[in-house]
Amino acid sequence: MARKRKSSGRKKDSRIARARVKGYNKPRRTPGHPKKSHIVVAKVGNKIKTIRFGQQGAKTAGKPKAGESDRMKKKRASFKARHAKNIAKGKMSAAYWADKVKW
Repeated sequence: MARKRKSSGRKKDSRIARARVKGYNKPRRTPGHPKKSHIVVAKVGNKIKTIRFGQQGAKTAGKPKAGESDRMKKKRASFKARHAKNIAKGKMSAAYWADKVKW
């Protein structure tokens, strides 16, 4: 006789399925979106929010690399300075995710 599986009583959040991400706070690329390059379903405490961020096709500085050009260092520093106030807002802001993923 097969055993019945007991359900945990929690439904999966439809936002995760709709955004096709692996879970909360797990960003992914969206190459088919006309304007935004990434999507994430952000969760802090009980607050949940779907955030699209990043300009499609933008050449960002990426992660710092050994022997990186001064131009790229300045480009990264400019972005972080320009968006510092919004990055500081944390996981519920697009600037936080753009800083983390693209810069």
